[in-house]
Amino acid sequence: MAFVKVGTKSDVTPGEVKEFEVNGTSIVVANIDGEKICAIANLCTHDNGPLGEGTLADGLIECPRHGARFDACSGAVKALPAVRPVKAYTVQVEGNDILVDV
Repeated sequence: MAFVKVGTKSDVTPGEVKEFEVNGTSIVVANIDGEKICAIANLCTHDNGPLGEGTLADGLIECPRHGARFDACSGAVKALPAVRPVKAYTVQVEGNDILVDV
């Protein structure tokens, strides 16, 4: 595994998502109620919409284009129209730093 620092916990406020570019890969980091930090690909599998522009509620990221929802940690589809999951990335938090295995 090759973990890369993408930012700090203060970069992603609780209940929000933020886009990061890591080694040419666009990812979305979600701060789930200040309890857990997760990361998935920044690309809706329904129509390639930017999940980083979506909203986070109850651990799900909703695509701003057509409302598909994905689990912010596993990338699993939780609401249509998407039918394929989004790639999920392993996250480590060291102190205030967010590291992602991209």
